[in-house]
Amino acid sequence: MKGLVVKNTGSWYTVRTDDGQLVECKVKGNFRLKGIRSTNPVAVGDRVVVGGEASSGMWITEIEDRRNYIIRKSQNLSKQSHILAANVDLALLLITVNYPPTSTTFIDRFLASAEAYRVPVVLLFNKSDLLSDEERHYQQMMMHLYQTIGYDCRAISAQTGVGVEELRPLLNGKVTLLSGNSGVGKSTLINRLVPGANLRTAALSEAWGMGMHTTTFSEMIEVPTVTPPQQGETTSTESPDAATSPSQEKLGGTSYLIDTPGIKGFGSFDMEPEELTSYFPEIFRFARDCRFSNCTHTHEPGCAVLQALDDHLIAQSRYQSYLSMMADKDEAKYRESY
Repeated sequence: MKGLVVKNTGSWYTVRTDDGQLVECKVKGNFRLKGIRSTNPVAVGDRVVVGGEASSGMWITEIEDRRNYIIRKSQNLSKQSHILAANVDLALLLITVNYPPTSTTFIDRFLASAEAYRVPVVLLFNKSDLLSDEERHYQQMMMHLYQTIGYDCRAISAQTGVGVEELRPLLNGKVTLLSGNSGVGKSTLINRLVPGANLRTAALSEAWGMGMHTTTFSEMIEVPTVTPPQQGETTSTESPDAATSPSQEKLGGTSYLIDTPGIKGFGSFDMEPEELTSYFPEIFRFARDCRFSNCTHTHEPGCAVLQALDDHLIAQSRYQSYLSMMADKDEAKYRESY
């Protein structure tokens, strides 16, 4: 019996079988013996094979090949990974300039992981209604930075609803991962997009201004689908990325959001230094003009990347993120502040 993993609580997995049943399953221990260095060898979004009987227990016995996934280094086990979601068509990264602040290093590490597995990302700058004039200016600068690289950036307020409805066409017929630091408003955004979801939300910690976990497990949530315009009609929110996705056929055109617990850190995993350049699009563009083909863009003569950095054609924050990920080959260098 085959199905789709729609919820992961850490020890149990909810699988929606191809005939529409929801079954609770566990994972056979031998998954951890197949070279999958992961704290969660099965992730929400996985297509799986299920065996056993409901009366005696259901088991996930096989994972079908994944199209892609978003992965990060486990915070507690530096030599293992944690898969946020599998087989996703789009990722929404929720960012807050303040309440709490999201670091550019965190953003860049998430983007690099998504680039590695060819997952498109839209950056959502939330809580825009709470910003001072100075903070709003900083947000505009951040959005300009990532827009010039090629990322879709949008300012929204999940609390007031500003900019939220314009997101719906992006989600149509897709499996979309929603991620971000703790406290950035993921549950509030889902409550806006999915009437009746009623996800629990919480205020920031007054002592530290940091987010507190309200989502403790990963879950796939169905999103009401926007009716496409009739022939000859147009809509101002239609996106060129709203075309049929690889997931649409198996999901029957239904839209889903994958809600994940807030992330405090994002350590890179299984990224070789020589591959890293290609996960930073603007660095990759200049790297082709370096004098040496194996240039690390740190000290070499004739490095086009270092020249572009001096010419302010590459942002210093992006280059520092690149250097920090280069240093991640030292397994002990996971830094929670990311």
